[in-house]
Amino acid sequence: MGEELKLLGAWGSSFSRRVEIALKIKGVEYEYLEEDVFQNKSDLLLQYNPVHKKVPVLVHNGKPIAESLVILKYIDETWKDNPILPRDPYERAMARFWAKFLDEKCRPALWKSYTSVGPEREKAHEEAQELLSTLEGELKGKKFFGGETVGFLDIVANFVGYWAGVLQEAVGVDVLTEEKFPVLCKWAEGFQNCPVIWENLPPRDRLVGFFKTKREMMTSFYKN
Repeated sequence: MGEELKLLGAWGSSFSRRVEIALKIKGVEYEYLEEDVFQNKSDLLLQYNPVHKKVPVLVHNGKPIAESLVILKYIDETWKDNPILPRDPYERAMARFWAKFLDEKCRPALWKSYTSVGPEREKAHEEAQELLSTLEGELKGKKFFGGETVGFLDIVANFVGYWAGVLQEAVGVDVLTEEKFPVLCKWAEGFQNCPVIWENLPPRDRLVGFFKTKREMMTSFYKN
């Protein structure tokens, strides 16, 4: 078709990795452009995403699409093979509902529980675990959120499925444990073991090191 497809992303971003996973599931070829989102954002990123100035940005035939959830839906609508969203309208609506729950509730609460220090930590842990309990209830009886294969909601939940465990190792805080959340932990193991997922996750050691450095910076800040 002579299509030009570029992805502006960052190696450690779960948002960028969502898009990579979706494109790999679809079997779509693309050019990947790594962005230094912390110190040196490229002119291309600022041009294609002037509103948020963040990754990921998918550029399809010169037209940019920003925000990972928007991009995932665009990918599914543009390349019909190997659908990631359910075909049934109700199931598709529910997938979008839970995606919003993950991004607006679970992810911020988990992040806060891992990065909080002092008296805020206990409250943050309780909030995160309450939300994880709700998510576990949605997953019960299923192999993946999408059923028998990885789908849209599994891709959106990649932070829970991989990054959460990395953060726990980096900061020494246990929030998502097998004892408390056996269903979610079993799902996370199965999620990571899928070839299309495993091949598109950042190296664990490098990610642990990155978060340890960030954690030390935050701890030093609160001590001073």
